[in-house]
Amino acid sequence: MQFAAFAARAAEMEAEPGDLATMDLVATLLEDADAELPIVVRFLQGRVYPAWDSTTLDVGPALLHEAIARAAGQNVDADDVEATLAEVGEIGAVAATYDFGGQRGLGAFASGERDALTVSAVDDRLREIATITGDGSERRRLDTLFGLFNRSSADEAKFLARLVLGEMRIGVGAGTVRDAIARAFLDDGSGDVESTAAETDGDRGESAEHDEAETPAVTAPADATVAAVERALQVSNDYGMVAGVARDEGRAGLEAIGLEVGRPVQAMLAQTGTATEAIDAWGAAAVETKFDGARVQVHYDGASTALFSRNMDDVTEPLPEVVEFVERELDRPAVLDGEVVAVDESGAPLPFQEVLRRFRRKYDVEQMRDEVRVELRAFDCLHADGEDLLDAPLTARHDRLESLLGGTDAVSKLIVADDPETVATVEEAALEAGHEGIMLKDPTSTYDPGKRGQNWLKRKPDVETLDLVVTGAEWGEGRRANCLGTFLVSARVDDSTAAEAGAYATLGKVATGITDERLESLTERLRPHIDHEDGQTVSIEPAVVFEVGYEEIQQSPTYQSGYALRFPRFVEVREDKRPADADTIERVERLQ
Repeated sequence: MQFAAFAARAAEMEAEPGDLATMDLVATLLEDADAELPIVVRFLQGRVYPAWDSTTLDVGPALLHEAIARAAGQNVDADDVEATLAEVGEIGAVAATYDFGGQRGLGAFASGERDALTVSAVDDRLREIATITGDGSERRRLDTLFGLFNRSSADEAKFLARLVLGEMRIGVGAGTVRDAIARAFLDDGSGDVESTAAETDGDRGESAEHDEAETPAVTAPADATVAAVERALQVSNDYGMVAGVARDEGRAGLEAIGLEVGRPVQAMLAQTGTATEAIDAWGAAAVETKFDGARVQVHYDGASTALFSRNMDDVTEPLPEVVEFVERELDRPAVLDGEVVAVDESGAPLPFQEVLRRFRRKYDVEQMRDEVRVELRAFDCLHADGEDLLDAPLTARHDRLESLLGGTDAVSKLIVADDPETVATVEEAALEAGHEGIMLKDPTSTYDPGKRGQNWLKRKPDVETLDLVVTGAEWGEGRRANCLGTFLVSARVDDSTAAEAGAYATLGKVATGITDERLESLTERLRPHIDHEDGQTVSIEPAVVFEVGYEEIQQSPTYQSGYALRFPRFVEVREDKRPADADTIERVERLQ
């Protein structure tokens, strides 16, 4: 498939206001994708690699701006690109303003390719960028990007620039792709416009009734086919692969997809709740300690171990003692869910911030291992000895976990209680031991990757913090002049399309609770994500999440959200969370 054809289809989707009509456009594209189907599916979501693969292009806005400027001609530099970005507000639209192709030198045709770009060629070049390391790596990445833009039309450049930064902005979220796979390869087109699958997608916020009026011939795929695709996605976390299986093998092929040791899945999530709510809903609640650690998924194939964070980043190397423990204690392949906690010499838990010191460590791992001791606390078993356990009840999964690690301190204790008093006793013991609180779970619940439903509830003491996205900053003054000193933080808009398009509402500025040394590290952490600067003020692409403490939430016209945090203070960088995991405006409203 020509990349120009992909760009034209993407532009059509971007212009389409209706959910169902957009889904139909995606389904038609998938039907036409042929051998490049997995690539097309990933590109629609702004991905080069599957969601479970933590490989990155390592291309920030600054390098992208330089590549665009270089391809645009001798009279354009990166400052010009940034100035246009400040006016236009979106890098794809900026790239589309330039007439590329005038700088056809050796860098553009290093591979001898002078023909039109194909989807496969773009994928190959971007994957090539991801493998570049060592001396001169930035220059080589720049040369490769320059070659791509130099071969691009305005429309191609628009979506290429977005793809490089992982933001397609075409209103095609995960639900749309899921439904389109079902429609294209499993469904006969006789679904119901009022289908639950369409109504809950939320990619655009448009109603099914709107689509029915605009395009009455377009219907949502049947719930059964959507459910088949959804299940395959849950256990594989690979939309491209699932699309290929759906096309080539149908529902039988999708049903055969299972967990694969070494391929992480999204973690099941919890929402806040009380013991009374849990017992009223389930009759009894499984209670366990909520550890103040970092989520980790353990994959052991019988010989070697891989550890993945909540975001499915590979964190195996920074945690050698966890690897050693797993390989010493497990005697069969398994996939476990748990947390890594920092502990002192007596085994008492240390604050969450200590764990994060280990997760980001790439060098001097042994030295950091001596400084911060970490241990595994496993609370779920997703797979054991060739058997997937996602559909097994929680208590059965925990029994399997006990059979694997029951002779160690790594297994979280699970107590089933049918009265709030017992829950309160467990909670008191957890807090006295220095833990964060407790978890309440439906004893009969299955494990639903990536879902935040009613089956898992978290209960913590009243801790007034929010996880917010850094969207701007201001340079400091005096001795802090070379550091970002004030940070603009924002809550996420709880709409999948809006979140993909960078819709965040500001809540306030954070400048307290940060030492000079920490300001330096935060500046280096955020510098690659700076979009543009205007005097002391900088705009930052949504990439980093801060945990922010506050005294109270007040209504205020000063910020976009309509709210402001009173006495906000920096607590920590939430390296275990992406912007899509940050707190929403809806939660802020509930807390106000």
